[in-house]
Amino acid sequence: MKERRKEERKSLVAYTQVFDLYGGFLIGYLGDLNLHGAMVIGDKHMTENTEITISIELPDLPNIQTIRMTIPVRVVWCQQDISPQYFNIGFEFKEIGPGQKTLIEAVIKNYEFRRDMPKYPPKPGMKM
Repeated sequence: MKERRKEERKSLVAYTQVFDLYGGFLIGYLGDLNLHGAMVIGDKHMTENTEITISIELPDLPNIQTIRMTIPVRVVWCQQDISPQYFNIGFEFKEIGPGQKTLIEAVIKNYEFRRDMPKYPPKPGMKM
């Protein structure tokens, strides 16, 4: 599958539920996120190009009282996860407002899985 994403998705370390707002069922859990879309790990296959409104239950965020965010989305892709009982579902956000943008940025800032290596002091005798 050719990568067409305009912005790198940020993997998250928060246990964040995602629901079909009007269907009233749990789709799965947020795997990664950016300002254009999200990947959700769920246990049901979803049909590409389906348009729904999702509700994301937000993790605790400093100085933010909002507990959920709703966004209209389109299912861009759905494929079986490495664990065959699950599916990875790619959602494209159809529109986000300024408040939603702020919430998404706060989730990424506070819950992004960072792969940075710690900055250990140099070993004795090593040149810098």
